Amino acid sequence: VQLQASGGGLVQAGDSLRLSCTASRNTFSNNAMGWFRQAPGKERERVAAVSWKGGSTYYIDSLKGRFTISRDIPGSTVYLQMNNLKPEDTAVYYCAADRNPLVVSQNPPYWGQGTLVTVSS
Repeated sequence: VQLQASGGGLVQAGDSLRLSCTASRNTFSNNAMGWFRQAPGKERERVAAVSWKGGSTYYIDSLKGRFTISRDIPGSTVYLQMNNLKPEDTAVYYCAADRNPLVVSQNPPYWGQGTLVTVSS
């Protein structure tokens, strides 16, 4: 099973991007899914997550109000809408899925390959 992330790119500060992540064979429709990011020289951080029915979401405090996670229901495609991007948002963004339906842990078992987001000032 693979998770395929897309939508990254080079943008200017203040722009928006929408990341998408789709699972092959639609195998995560009953799983919580989420997004992580890792900036150069920094540790990976969990950015946002959504439960299998979309009723519960998590955001890292520093991004609340700018990023929105959503997913197809039913389905295994998850999105991350990123608005008012800042240079400090520059990172490789990874989608992930966990085994349970409600929560994405800090180290979920299923990962996508990552998509690079670069925000210029």
